[in-house]
Amino acid sequence: MTSSTHTPLSDATRGTLFGIALNYRGLLDSRLEEFQQPPYQRPPVKPVLFIKTPNTRNQDGGQVAKPADARLQPGPALGVVIGKRASRVKAADAMSHVAGYVIVNEFSLPEDSYYRPAVKAKCRDGFCAIGPALVPAADIADVNQLGLRVFVNGELRQQNSTANWVRTIPELIETLSEFMTLNEGDVLITGTPEGRVDVEPGDEVIIEIDGLGKLRNVIVQEQENH
Repeated sequence: MTSSTHTPLSDATRGTLFGIALNYRGLLDSRLEEFQQPPYQRPPVKPVLFIKTPNTRNQDGGQVAKPADARLQPGPALGVVIGKRASRVKAADAMSHVAGYVIVNEFSLPEDSYYRPAVKAKCRDGFCAIGPALVPAADIADVNQLGLRVFVNGELRQQNSTANWVRTIPELIETLSEFMTLNEGDVLITGTPEGRVDVEPGDEVIIEIDGLGKLRNVIVQEQENH
């Protein structure tokens, strides 16, 4: 795979950004006891969805503002870019609707509830960096065997593999497209693994995914409005 095969993001990812919570087995397993308690009573049986709103969009090299009164945590994720309309698609046909993949850094404040991801934690300005380029699906031999790594100031702080997904891409597309149409340019953020770390102003955060390159962002202090 060479950089010449990569397609610039441009219009390719201008659709809706759909996040999938609890899609890594280690993260789900770590919360199982909590899910047995009220009000949950049991673990979720369907994907837990949230949306990253348009104001969250960021890019490779972009700055991410940390609120002064909150913890900020990067979230390494593989983004699946929809290449053609998908409605009521079966898992066996789902990959034909995938244009390719991008790295996503799904920034968030720590959350109290995975069943109800908080807008205030997920949807702050610049909290969804996407890049560095769209890698065509055909360029990735096995999307279910990709390593993800988070580096903060050059130090490896978090790592995992897409082999640990709870639900694969075809399963997600089948489930989501059953009740809502996925359109060209939509991005499915396939989940962040357990072990999120805190970052501070001045930190350089790099997300690396096998075959997709590196996505770099710098943390700055949020400016107060006057």
